[in-house]
Amino acid sequence: MRETVWQSGRATAHLARAAGLALATYVFITMLLLAAAGAMVVIGIGAVPETVLLVRKIAGTKRRQVGEWTGRPIPEAYLAIPGPLRESLRAAVRDPCTYGDLRWMLAYYGYGPLGVLAVPLWLLGLLVDGVGCGLLRRRAVVLPLISRLADLDAAWSTALLKPPPKARLAERVRELAETRAGAVAAHGAELRRIERDLHDGVQARLVSMSMRIGLAKRAYEKDPAAGRKLLDDAQAQAEEALTELRHVVRGIHPPILTDRGLVGAVRALAAGSGLTVDVDGDDDGLRAPAAVEAAAYFVVAEALTNAAKHSGVDRAEVRLARTDVGLRVWVRDEGRGGAEAEGADGSGLLGMRRRVAALDGTMTVTSPAGGPTTIEVELPCVW
Repeated sequence: MRETVWQSGRATAHLARAAGLALATYVFITMLLLAAAGAMVVIGIGAVPETVLLVRKIAGTKRRQVGEWTGRPIPEAYLAIPGPLRESLRAAVRDPCTYGDLRWMLAYYGYGPLGVLAVPLWLLGLLVDGVGCGLLRRRAVVLPLISRLADLDAAWSTALLKPPPKARLAERVRELAETRAGAVAAHGAELRRIERDLHDGVQARLVSMSMRIGLAKRAYEKDPAAGRKLLDDAQAQAEEALTELRHVVRGIHPPILTDRGLVGAVRALAAGSGLTVDVDGDDDGLRAPAAVEAAAYFVVAEALTNAAKHSGVDRAEVRLARTDVGLRVWVRDEGRGGAEAEGADGSGLLGMRRRVAALDGTMTVTSPAGGPTTIEVELPCVW
């Protein structure tokens, strides 16, 4: 019974907020919409975008209320309303969610007052004296009814406020456009890095080697010792150029991934990171697609590099796990925290996000001041 009373109290609080929102809808929103309609006559259609933004705020309040009650937030998929009047008016009028919010507002005029019923029902459910067994039974029936009213309010609001299929499709298209832009930017940055490495590293060493071979050819007949010394230097330059080439290739797709698989490659990476890293993963020979493994490898590499440079600790944890929909990568350190979630601090997080987004994955960074820092990545793939 105590649990029923607590749940009913929570439902009453939800319904009370719902009733308050309904009252605001009746009084203030009606007045504001009338004022906006009058402004359209005097000022023109320029008031439409501001009115739509106001309706969005009210609908957003209801979405938050429902999310708090059900634990399942109602998503939003609004089109952005830009600054120029013509573009903002077009976006406000063409957004399918605008009409969904208006439908909810009209319907809420009808079912919003359900919350008012919670107070008398709550009081009736608590009217129990020491001898009223019938009242006890009434309490057991009435209090759960309050929760049912809250469920009904949440169900109707969810059905009316969830984005229509057209809006969800538009939101998905927008996300894919942003992902594509990020992938193009990441690809361009990667090409520039490869070009820089080849120009400043490999190319310079090959030019130096060619010059030494030329000098050795001219010097060999007159001074064989000097010629051999120049050839030795040229050989050393060739070996350094090969090392540089391996570094460039490793940046494109690490050969160790092909040789050892993701878990083995990450363990080798951890061994050379300068940290004590606990690596846990399924190493049963089942492989993810090459692009997914490469993205996971670079996420771990960048995360461990950041930990070594910025965390102030010498330990980290890495978890690699298969899921029903793909691969999960989890990296954690107990350092000072404060990592910028968008990569604005130059720590490479933005590059990680772009690499993950290019595969339609998600990346979550949790790094409060004082630590710990946790990076969790979900990469979709078929096993």
